[in-house]
Amino acid sequence: MSCSSATLSFLQSTWASTQNHQLFNGSRPNSVPALALHPRRLVVEAKSRTRSDDRIARHSRIRKKVEGTPERPRLCVFRSNKHIYAQVIDDSKMHTLASASTMQKPISEEFDYTSGPTIDVAKRVGELLAKSCIEKGITKVAFDRGGYPYHGRIEALADAAREHGLQF
Repeated sequence: MSCSSATLSFLQSTWASTQNHQLFNGSRPNSVPALALHPRRLVVEAKSRTRSDDRIARHSRIRKKVEGTPERPRLCVFRSNKHIYAQVIDDSKMHTLASASTMQKPISEEFDYTSGPTIDVAKRVGELLAKSCIEKGITKVAFDRGGYPYHGRIEALADAAREHGLQF
């Protein structure tokens, strides 16, 4: 007897015992339920992960390595479909030292981005964040891309912050 037939006979006996249990455990022992006439299909599903789950996993791996200190705080970026947010965070004190986003009035009034922030908007957010940091005496930061690829809006924000005086 091969291994596959032994496994098959085990599955058949297991299925038969569950059917007998269902037959005699119901409220009408003399009637045959519809499940006993038609065998159940064995459905195997793969564990599915969404793009946001993958991004969160990447972000947690990055956060294990990147930590904001008072000397070198962490520049954290979050990107949604409608807005882009950037914060400079001191992780030792759990304080946000500076922030900029498309929710702020100067940026939201300056640009018309009904379908979401563009690269130009991201550059402006990086510029405002860098100016805010320089005013507070912060020149060096550790860049945390938030699990997003260093491309497009994230890259534009980082380049604009570098051009306006932040070092990372």
